[in-house]
Amino acid sequence: MTVQVWPHISPEELQIKAAESLDRELQWTIQETMSLCHELKHGIEDCYALLAPIDPGSTLVMSTHRNEKVKGTITRVGTRITLSLQLRTLPAQQIALSPMEPIHIPSLDAVFTNLTQSIDLLGLLLDGSPTPSADSIASALAALAECLAESAELLKGSTSSDPDPAWQTASCPAHHFSPPLPPHVSFYVTVQESSIVLWLRALEPADAPVHFGTKLGLAIGTVRRLEHDEMGAQFRFDPDGDGSCEPKRGLGAVRASSGRDNMETVFVREKVRIESADPSLISLYSKLGFLSHMLGQARHNLAAVMGVELDT
Repeated sequence: MTVQVWPHISPEELQIKAAESLDRELQWTIQETMSLCHELKHGIEDCYALLAPIDPGSTLVMSTHRNEKVKGTITRVGTRITLSLQLRTLPAQQIALSPMEPIHIPSLDAVFTNLTQSIDLLGLLLDGSPTPSADSIASALAALAECLAESAELLKGSTSSDPDPAWQTASCPAHHFSPPLPPHVSFYVTVQESSIVLWLRALEPADAPVHFGTKLGLAIGTVRRLEHDEMGAQFRFDPDGDGSCEPKRGLGAVRASSGRDNMETVFVREKVRIESADPSLISLYSKLGFLSHMLGQARHNLAAVMGVELDT
């Protein structure tokens, strides 16, 4: 069976008609893509609002599982947290953050930056006159897809079962706490599976003398060290942090450029993990997944009409 055009036209005219048809299809696809970009912009603005620094923020319960070694609350305002904890592993010790020194979570700061850039990019794309070319739209959508994918990965966090070594340099320094954090305590906050995760570690200098009674108790079995996956290993710990939990302008920049080296060699005597799911972050992760799916379909449609290979 053959397909023929009737009435009969010359091959040259057929080629012209095919090019015109392809151009109309491309223009229609561009219009549909631009309409979709309006929806994407509104969706990303909703995601942006979930991280906006608006009081009262999200108040979450922080408590160790099946016991009350650590208990308290955490309030996330934007990308910052304020915290009040009572540690039973330290005698009569409470830890509270100074209201003047909020802690920034680096991964949430990065997500906030990505969403800001995505909104700005879509604003430039939609406010342009005349209508952007297909190549310009494709380039903008590729950059947008990269921002959304990176944001989703940051909210998901590491899936490795190995301990995160970032605590050695990214723990929060003492000036964030009022009263100051006790010496040789690592306070490290991160995000995993759209949850706020706090790691507390009680540290011991590697060169600290061991009391004779402790040595004797360890030898005869009356004293036992707490068992965990970092027990017995030496670590290089920076009590001043690397500036990642500081505001982008301020102490973080000073700390990064100061060149100080206050690293200490320590053992981890005890470590505690506390996790609290944040409804706003869970909603944000779901919205990013939906928007990424919409964006992926638009990119595939545009690439098919342009006759190019989509780089994913």
